[in-house]
Amino acid sequence: MSDRLDDLERRIDELRAGVRKAMRVRDSATARVLRAELRSTERAWDALVSGRQPASKEEPPRLVTVREQVHQGLRLLGAAAQPRLVVAVSDAFFGGTIRSSQLTSLRRDEERSFRSSPFGRPYYLCAALTDRLSPARGLLTLSTWPLERRVVGPLSLRVDFLTCAIAVAEHYSEDERALRLLVRMARNIPGATDGTLALPDPAQVVEAARAELRVHADRDTRDRAELAERAKAQLDDAARLFGAATLSTIKKEKAK
Repeated sequence: MSDRLDDLERRIDELRAGVRKAMRVRDSATARVLRAELRSTERAWDALVSGRQPASKEEPPRLVTVREQVHQGLRLLGAAAQPRLVVAVSDAFFGGTIRSSQLTSLRRDEERSFRSSPFGRPYYLCAALTDRLSPARGLLTLSTWPLERRVVGPLSLRVDFLTCAIAVAEHYSEDERALRLLVRMARNIPGATDGTLALPDPAQVVEAARAELRVHADRDTRDRAELAERAKAQLDDAARLFGAATLSTIKKEKAK
């Protein structure tokens, strides 16, 4: 035990020195990575000293399904999102294991489940609806969201991106995957970075995204409200969640 403690204490000293050095040269990315490892090493030292059971003997965590992981990601984002963004959020904030390819048939499976047993589940992973009330390609939403949040007008893609960026920044994490995601999103928001290679300040990302949102919000809200009213008047329950069949879809179905 003493040898293991000595090793951990030496590593803790090395990591603390590394953090100080990185901070002196303003290398915040390296500092964050080292701090994360430092916390992990300190937890290992504490577990060894206190005599807690090793993690390998703890009860294994419950397996979270692909469907549940997508649900987690969408709930954090709070807006319609493309599968690759949902995957990135799941990976960065929930330790997700899903891949974009696994989401290809997910919406169709959800629709089949709904049609066989309407409202039989607490939630469904469904499509965003376009101005034609057809399913928007590659945009996932949650059935529990209001219809106004599940339709997309001319400005909605940008509004939803900004909404998602705010959510990612507000769930700030020093996990390297979360940092990479924040960097990618910040680069697409004017004023979210200082123009250098330094990591963006989450508060600055939120402020810049909200500033642009104020420009688009009123128009987008009106457009979505009009689309939602049309959807409520023209679509049945299933189509409100998964979209109305387009002419091309009908022709394909008749050809089968």
